[in-house]
Amino acid sequence: MSGNTVSAELLAVIVAVVDGRPSVLTLGKSLRLPAGPLLPSHRSLQSATRAWVEEQTGRKLGYLEQLYTFADLDRSQSSEGRRISVSYLGLTTLGADSGFGVWTPWYELFPWEDIRDSASGTAAALVGDVIAPVLRSWAGGNERRRQRCAINFGLDGQPWTPDAALQRYELLYEVGLVAESAADQSGPLAAAFCGQRMFGDHRRIVATGMARLRTKIEYRPVVFELMSAEFTLRQLQDCVEALAGREVHTQNFRRLVAAEDLVEETGSRRTDTGGRPARRYRFRRELLLRRQVAGTKLPNTRSLGG
Repeated sequence: MSGNTVSAELLAVIVAVVDGRPSVLTLGKSLRLPAGPLLPSHRSLQSATRAWVEEQTGRKLGYLEQLYTFADLDRSQSSEGRRISVSYLGLTTLGADSGFGVWTPWYELFPWEDIRDSASGTAAALVGDVIAPVLRSWAGGNERRRQRCAINFGLDGQPWTPDAALQRYELLYEVGLVAESAADQSGPLAAAFCGQRMFGDHRRIVATGMARLRTKIEYRPVVFELMSAEFTLRQLQDCVEALAGREVHTQNFRRLVAAEDLVEETGSRRTDTGGRPARRYRFRRELLLRRQVAGTKLPNTRSLGG
C-alpha cells in the first residue's frame, strides 16, 4: 500500500456493567479495542463492525450505534498510508455469554471520572491534589487556558460536567498527564495517577464513547440495554450512577422513573437485600420503541443531584 492510500478501519467500544462497574471490552496486554478493516465482502460499516467483534471476541452485538470517525493525519504514523477509523458504541449485558476478551473498568482508564462519594481512591483528591496543580502551572497567566481547565475539571467554583469526559482526557493529553501523550513529561505521575494506557489512541476513543453514553442517558433510555431483564429500582439507580460517575437524589430519581412510565412491576420481589424485600421491575419495551424518536428524560444527573 502506497503512502497516498487511504484505508478504513472499524473499531468497537463495547460497554457492559460488570460487578457494578462500567467496563469496556479490550483485547491483549496492550488493551486494544476490537477492530478490523472494511473489506469488499462487508455489506455495510455496521455489519463489518459486528463481524469483527464476533470474530475477535465471540460475542454477538445487540445495540450498536456509530460513534465518531477519526481521520486525524497523525493517527497512523506509517508509510503505508492514511487510516480512517470509524468507531461504534455497543451496549450489552453479560448474561450467559461465553465470549472472550477482558472487561476493563472505565475508572481504571479514567480514575478522575468517578466522583461518587463511595468511589475507591476518590477522584476529588486526585483532581485536587494531583491534576489541578499541574493544570494551574500549565495555564500560568493565560486566561483562556485557565478557564478551560476550570470548566473541564470543575475548578474555581465551576460545576463538574459528567459528559465532558472527552474534553478532560484531551486536556490531560495536551498537558502531558497521560502516558499516550507525545508531550508526556510526568514520568511515574501518569502511570500512578492518570489511568492505564491503551493501544494507540484507543483510550481517546473510549473517552468519546463514555461522553456519548453519559449524554444519551440524559435523554434516551439506553441504560436499559445494560440491565438484566428484571431489576429493582435501586439496581437501576446504581447503574445510572455508575455510568455518570456521580450520585443522584434517590427520591427525585424514583419520581422521574414513575413520571416517565418506563418500567412496570413484575410481581416478584428480591429477598437478598438485607432488609425489606424489594420489588422487581422490567422495562416497558413497547414504550421504549415509541420513545426512540422523542427520547426521554431518564436521567439528567445534573438535575437529580442531591
